[in-house]
Amino acid sequence: MRRRLLAAAAVAAVAVPAVAGAPPATADTYHPTVVSANPVDWTPHVLDGTVWSLALVGDTVVVGGAFTKVTDSSRRQVYARKNVFAFGLWDGEIRTFAPQVDGAVYSLAAGPDHSVYLGGAFKSVNGAAQRGLARVSLFDSGRYASFGARVNWGDVRAIVSRGDQLYAGGTFSAVNGVQRVGLVRLNAQSGAVDQGFDARLAGPGLKRTRVEHFDVSPDGRKLIAVGAFLRSGTADRTQIALFDVGGPAAALTGWYTDAFKPTCMQGFDTYLRQVKFSPDGTYIVVAATGRASSAQKLCDSAARFETRTAGRQNPTWVQRTGGDSLYAVAITGPAVYLGGHQRWFDNPYGTDGNGPGPGAVSRPGIGAVNPNTGKALEWNPTRSRGVGVRAFLVTRNGLLVGSDTDQLGREYHGRLGMFPLPNS
Repeated sequence: MRRRLLAAAAVAAVAVPAVAGAPPATADTYHPTVVSANPVDWTPHVLDGTVWSLALVGDTVVVGGAFTKVTDSSRRQVYARKNVFAFGLWDGEIRTFAPQVDGAVYSLAAGPDHSVYLGGAFKSVNGAAQRGLARVSLFDSGRYASFGARVNWGDVRAIVSRGDQLYAGGTFSAVNGVQRVGLVRLNAQSGAVDQGFDARLAGPGLKRTRVEHFDVSPDGRKLIAVGAFLRSGTADRTQIALFDVGGPAAALTGWYTDAFKPTCMQGFDTYLRQVKFSPDGTYIVVAATGRASSAQKLCDSAARFETRTAGRQNPTWVQRTGGDSLYAVAITGPAVYLGGHQRWFDNPYGTDGNGPGPGAVSRPGIGAVNPNTGKALEWNPTRSRGVGVRAFLVTRNGLLVGSDTDQLGREYHGRLGMFPLPNS
């Protein structure tokens, strides 16, 4: 398998230069089939903490999270890497990239000229003040001082780069002194706030309004956001909102759902954790936690919603774990991959304390469902559950997984692994 991937890399290197401007961000890459359940052997290992985010820049995988040490696939050489590092997509070789970031990196996005955008809970990069957002070079780990975006407090939990625009979501209420609650659009070069773009999110009665995650459609015209909010402007939008971002403003669409209005366990100001567009942009899938209390609520579930029409939406399907959280989702066409600390899929009648219900199937920590029905696919590599999968990255040759445990596909993989496409 390693030889085949290296050969593919040589072909790719001819067609796609490794050092190039960042391609427009899209939804997950389409795959012709479900990935193998046997992870490759050559990915590095993260030895502590949690991997929260993954991004691909040329032929380099960038890994963000809260950790201090990584090692090569053989576990013979340990490298000090605090909260961010990088490795080769085709061979797993750990890069020299090692910026000094003093807090967790929750989100990553490819930037132009072989750079990467960081979003997280940090306050400085390479010793310079740069709260929550930064752009750094993969060549020399240098911080781009020309990118001046800074959040006022809190953190950045999701970022998407698209051409000359950068979107960021999190717990902040202002960027560069400009009020923007939870969601902002920036100039990708300077970090300046787009003055005409304001989602006007609010959460009356909530402790803090925030965007937990968001995604931008493949054509760049729609943005779906989830998090702790109840309104956009004067419109009711509980935990989820769809915007038209093809123009100068964040124009709230007429698309909405009341499916997430029912509360889950007390203390969850939002129980939605990730949302992704399908590769063709016609639907989304939302991953949720919340401690399931009834089969009528969408706590501890994944749900598909169509996005082609406006008005009130009901889920096309719901995948229920029976009381275990889902945190991450990836959509490739043939499969919707879900990660968390779940034990079962197809488990609407099971409960956290009483075990699986009729029809439930074992899918510890990771699994895949049919995109049309939401039912579990046969793919079942397993992983040690821990808190759960926090990040998927779909590449043209497979599916990368970032989490907080060290067993994936019944093998040792320290918080990071990759399932290849068959025959890749």
